Amino acid sequence: MRLYPLLFSTVLRRMDPETAHHLAFRVIRATPLLGGIARRFCAPDPALRVRALGLEFPSPFGLAAGFDKNADGIIGLGEIGFGHVEVGTLTKHAQPGNPKPRMYRLVGDRGLINRMGFNNGGSAAAVPRIEQARLRRHRPVIGVNIGKSRITEVADATADYVWSAERLAPIADYLAVNVSSPNTPGLRGLQEVELLEPLLAAVRDAAAGTPLLVKIAPDMADEQIDAIVELAQRLGLDGIIATNTTISREGLQADAAEVEAMGAGGLSGAPLKDRALEVLQRIRAVVPDPEFCVISVGGVTTAEDVHERLRAGATLVQGFTAFIYEGPLWARAINRGLVRAGYRGSAAA
Repeated sequence: MRLYPLLFSTVLRRMDPETAHHLAFRVIRATPLLGGIARRFCAPDPALRVRALGLEFPSPFGLAAGFDKNADGIIGLGEIGFGHVEVGTLTKHAQPGNPKPRMYRLVGDRGLINRMGFNNGGSAAAVPRIEQARLRRHRPVIGVNIGKSRITEVADATADYVWSAERLAPIADYLAVNVSSPNTPGLRGLQEVELLEPLLAAVRDAAAGTPLLVKIAPDMADEQIDAIVELAQRLGLDGIIATNTTISREGLQADAAEVEAMGAGGLSGAPLKDRALEVLQRIRAVVPDPEFCVISVGGVTTAEDVHERLRAGATLVQGFTAFIYEGPLWARAINRGLVRAGYRGSAAA
């Protein structure tokens, strides 16, 4: 565990963040070639198994959407300890995303600003890779996150989401509707209930029984969060993913002028910790039923952070940004820390 901080501080920190990501991803994709060595070293303890969404998760801790955008590294990510991997965001149309540079580290804040813009090869292209991953005996639970194509007008968003859902729901363990990224023009406007209701109803029907969740932003007023949670219940959705990145820049240690120069984008990582916990608590105040799945995302770094979310009512917890700072054994450390803390999952033997 001590080698990675040294590597990050001396080498990776000096690299462009997106270049470093691609380099790390190549290593992760190669992990299955080690003949199960990584899996045996990083496998979650059976005590961590969780039953949710009609599925059994090897651990309550998984990888949030945004890291494996094209479903290229599902097996490798599972082998280093993630109980589930949410791939995407995938869109109907392949798209390059926003112009580079579009990702910035805030090292002192343990945060990240990105405006990637749903860069991906398209929903249809990901289908054979997900199908292949599903055939593997040892695999994580596979979530698939779908979003609106940039070229699609907001008025036509529902058809765009449905197109992706029809192709991906049959091979996904669960499906997540992303209406909360700040990096696609007009997308967050779809969180308004009058627009969101017909969209979610149509995707629910297209999902044809595959568990369906909606991913929300942390920047909404509490009343709007309540309304979306109530809508999700009314439509029979299986849960909420809370939260996406924030457009706020409050409370950062980084120089304000430096942050402003980075430009627009969603902020993730440690600065989001308090708000993500608040949103989780708000959701559970509206719907305490543990059968309603709440996946908490944002600002988790340590096993204690994850355990805090689970104690606050999260069904599952996801991370992403701290992966950059903590390295490839991060999920293993989280899982071992949960065992030491005495956590036992709902499906533990």
